[in-house]
Amino acid sequence: MERTFVMVKPDGVQRGFIGEIVSRIERKGLKIVGMKMLSIDEGVAERHYAEHREKPFFRSLVDYITSGPVVAMVVEGRDAVSVVRRLVGKTDPAEADPGTIRGDLAMDIGRNVVHASDSHESAKREIGIFFSRDEIIDYRKFDEGWVYEQ
Repeated sequence: MERTFVMVKPDGVQRGFIGEIVSRIERKGLKIVGMKMLSIDEGVAERHYAEHREKPFFRSLVDYITSGPVVAMVVEGRDAVSVVRRLVGKTDPAEADPGTIRGDLAMDIGRNVVHASDSHESAKREIGIFFSRDEIIDYRKFDEGWVYEQ
């Protein structure tokens, strides 16, 4: 099993999509092993978006992600990074397929409701930014045998 990082962004929280997003993740068969609501400070936001530091939109990313509360999650499952990316949809909601989170719930690339790690490396880095080891719970769900072939 692998883990990935998912965040309901400020627009997703403000629009009341926390439950919808969590529900879609769980209905897929993925397991949430860490979750919390928080306000991100500027330093954490800059670490999270570090790969965009030299891009012209960096400051607007930081300003936006610090503008309101977010819900951060660690999600676990087989091929979790790629499965969650498909579930979330393309970054630009105008290009995201219907049935994806962004395709169904978002209209603008700057307000695309949810973040999901785009690689194993970014998942590990982002989980480390937002969660300590003791905030991630290792447990087995009773239905795992019905989700995965053993």
